Amino acid sequence: MNLPDNLRFSKSHEWIIIDENNTAKVGISDFAQHSMGDIVFINLPSVGDSFDAGDEIGDVESVKAVSEIYSPVSGTVSAINEELLTSPELINEDPYGSWFIEIEGATIDDSITLMTSSEYEEFCQKES
Repeated sequence: MNLPDNLRFSKSHEWIIIDENNTAKVGISDFAQHSMGDIVFINLPSVGDSFDAGDEIGDVESVKAVSEIYSPVSGTVSAINEELLTSPELINEDPYGSWFIEIEGATIDDSITLMTSSEYEEFCQKES
């Protein structure tokens, strides 16, 4: 399983990285995209939308099902990856290069567990 060490992972299979300016990028993990199969559509929020940690921020449709995407942090959407709207298959090709949204003013909430890559790998093994 491909799990970069610089990312943190949620139990709902989103990955997150937060930079020094408290801006977070969010996407779904390799485990999630592999479980979903071929991704054919993505629905993302609008720039300026605000979310609390745990809120639904969009959904991903694959040939198997539709899966919700949840925000692992609170904050305001400062950018969306518009390329994914026309080419959602990029998520299958490179799940960690295919970020969904950027959230500025990202704040971590104690109600959301963010795991290291090794913790997430153990979590996924239990789910399989």
